[in-house]
Amino acid sequence: MPSALINVPAKAKRGDVIEIKTLMSHIMETGYRHTVSGDVVPRDIITSFACRFNGAEIFRADFYPAVAANPFLTFFTTVTESGRFEFEWIGDKGFSETASASITVE
Repeated sequence: MPSALINVPAKAKRGDVIEIKTLMSHIMETGYRHTVSGDVVPRDIITSFACRFNGAEIFRADFYPAVAANPFLTFFTTVTESGRFEFEWIGDKGFSETASASITVE
């Protein structure tokens, strides 16, 4: 079962630049490998990631077969108000996973 690890500071000062880290547990099969019998192992990758803060998208990434298993992302944003980060991963074979984290801005 897929699972996400999220690292968002619990608190920050208004105007601070914060670092957000995400790790999604996923095998990321490229679709280029073959089984012992010669059959192609079907592609199964995460194709996109999005992060929204209080409903507004602040970061997006598209993934391709060359991305390693269990993709790790780190990015930065400036916070001006308290709120909630929503994270979403979309992939092949109907894969969809979400996670969230809140931050208090003082």
